[in-house]
Amino acid sequence: MNAAATDNLLANDLSRMLGVDYPIFGFAHSVEATAAITMAGGFGVYGATRDTPEEITERLARIRAMVGARPFGVDLVLPRGMPASDDRALIEAEIPDGHRRFVADLYKKYDVPPPSGPGMRSRFVRSEETAEAQVRAVLDSDVDLFACGIGAPPDAVAQAKADGKRTLALVGSPHHAERALAAGADLLVAQGHDAGAHTGPIGTFTLVPQIVDLAGSVPVLAAGGVATGRHIVAAQALGAAGVWIGTAWLATREYGLSETMVEKLLAAESADAVISRADSGKTLRQIRTAWSEEWARPDAPAALKMPFQDILVGDLLGAIDAHDVKPLVHYPAGQSIAFVREVNDVADVMTTLVDEATAALSTMAVGR
Repeated sequence: MNAAATDNLLANDLSRMLGVDYPIFGFAHSVEATAAITMAGGFGVYGATRDTPEEITERLARIRAMVGARPFGVDLVLPRGMPASDDRALIEAEIPDGHRRFVADLYKKYDVPPPSGPGMRSRFVRSEETAEAQVRAVLDSDVDLFACGIGAPPDAVAQAKADGKRTLALVGSPHHAERALAAGADLLVAQGHDAGAHTGPIGTFTLVPQIVDLAGSVPVLAAGGVATGRHIVAAQALGAAGVWIGTAWLATREYGLSETMVEKLLAAESADAVISRADSGKTLRQIRTAWSEEWARPDAPAALKMPFQDILVGDLLGAIDAHDVKPLVHYPAGQSIAFVREVNDVADVMTTLVDEATAALSTMAVGR
């Protein structure tokens, strides 16, 4: 056991309340990575937004089998204003011809083989019907925490709390935080502009203290640009009770991304983590590739609103990944990708985070 694990200067009221070694939440779209984060002393959170209800049930059960009684969570993106039903034909009928032509040109330009089936974003329509079924799968599971990535529907939060699950909401502004608190969220994640995937315009250092002041007794986690132990200590200084980390796990063996994607991640700098609406219609920070560049062209059509953009590009994205079309392969990542420089196991990343944070705290104590 290393010195950080023995002394554990990171333990606090939040980690003790949750029953984890460190107040480090690790978000991942990988069952194996989620379980490994929990087993390394953190709090793993599985991103299930693009899973069917049946897949959610099966994957949460797999994680539970891997972590035993240790706690873990699941995250769903539940935006407001989605269509009532999972009706792809209805969405397809409203997609403009110009957008269809642009996508068809991408197939030709990059020699993308025809899709063998729907892609990850087009297997089903992000709708109220789908969201209700996903939430039900989460509520029927024994997961310890239900996280809402976008939106915190009061009914879903109340049902989760009634089932004995803790609830968490990611927020990108004080207004979002007010809505999440009114819904009854037990924890908030103040996610700054640095963050990967769906993110807002307010920087992490500006956002976190505002949310901490607003939240009162509700614990706040800092997210967006958190990838080292120094970031963890800085988050504490801003008043956060813990951190929410996604990008730091992307190049781990457990995450299981393709060799092409891992090579791009390891080579990327902070400036290569760009904002695009091309995947979902909402602002999504991802690694700069030919995909983001094509959609940023002056003559490119404006991205459609969610879920129309999902359906427009979903099959193409599935074919890109299935056939490893290297110029177009991409993945969400935050500006902290600059700190990801080698392939590691999740446990190694956790140990480094804890050791760095412990060293920073010790140095600060000596400096006083």
